[in-house]
Amino acid sequence: MATLPAVSTNEGAGRRWLPLVALIIVVLALAGAAEFAPIVMQRRITQGLINLVAVVGLYVFVGNSGVLSFGNVAFMAIGAYVSALLTMPAAAKGVFLPDLPAFLAAAEWPVLGGALAGGASAALVALVAGFPLMRLSGISASIATFAILVVTYVVLGNWTSVTGGQNSLMGLPIYVGLWTSAGWAVAAIVIAFLHQESRSGLLLRASREDEVAAVASGVHMVLHRLMAFVVSAFLSGISGVLLAHFLGTVRVETFYLDLTFLIMAMLVIGGMRSLTGAVAGAIVITALTELMRQAEVGVTIGTTTLAAPGGLGDVLLALLMLLIILFRPDGIAGGREISWPFRSSVAAPEIQSRKPQ
Repeated sequence: MATLPAVSTNEGAGRRWLPLVALIIVVLALAGAAEFAPIVMQRRITQGLINLVAVVGLYVFVGNSGVLSFGNVAFMAIGAYVSALLTMPAAAKGVFLPDLPAFLAAAEWPVLGGALAGGASAALVALVAGFPLMRLSGISASIATFAILVVTYVVLGNWTSVTGGQNSLMGLPIYVGLWTSAGWAVAAIVIAFLHQESRSGLLLRASREDEVAAVASGVHMVLHRLMAFVVSAFLSGISGVLLAHFLGTVRVETFYLDLTFLIMAMLVIGGMRSLTGAVAGAIVITALTELMRQAEVGVTIGTTTLAAPGGLGDVLLALLMLLIILFRPDGIAGGREISWPFRSSVAAPEIQSRKPQ
């Protein structure tokens, strides 16, 4: 009869939390190293951390449900505009938005309140829109989420009295720096990890693996998809807030196809089936984008400037995503979570067989 040694419950629970701790250490180490970099590089890393929040937000829904979503950038736009309208100085609103309703024209919220309001507004829109859409699956659901992006873009681009239409809104408080973005990145990772470890996240992944079997087993797939969609929208809204208050301006063109492709590429390349993949994809693509930017700027040797052709970064990003899809469908992380760099001092338990007496 086979006997198994007892395994400590505390040790098992501790190992369960190791990926979260490791990812937090990676983000904090990246921010700490950036402190010694030039200001330009610090800004690049700050923007990379903002993108990381957006990718983690996308992972919460896509990674756990298996349904591709093209609408999360719309939630970024909603978060950015809501925070902008609530935190902009009244004088700036009078210049850029003279027809703004009185209660918004007079509002000057603190930046944290504006950020949370932006995330909550995105989550509310996701709740309303997702209630009918989460019943769809496969390509139908993906097209429906893309419709959310298009509708949001058209509404924000033509609601001139409230959003300024195609014009840029300027005068936003600029408070997002290296450690602000790092703090929100850590918060996003914690929220995504808690969701994937929750009962709802587990049941949602069960429906991802076999939708028919999960529903037949009593899994309320629509409810769990909707919960993940709302959490995903909140984090996406927060990332839009961070981007707006990092740049100091918000424009509807910022939140459309280019950003959608970038965020989706980060998730696919890193691996959409694990939180580690989402973080790894954001970091790798940020580094690759910066290298390509430097290559396009080029180096000057005497009177000659050697530079890569413009747009090479986008071409390489698309090529990398194609190669990942063809040869490593689970992305860089392979669908696994990061493990602690140190092995446990306790050897793995072995199965010892004994002949029946």
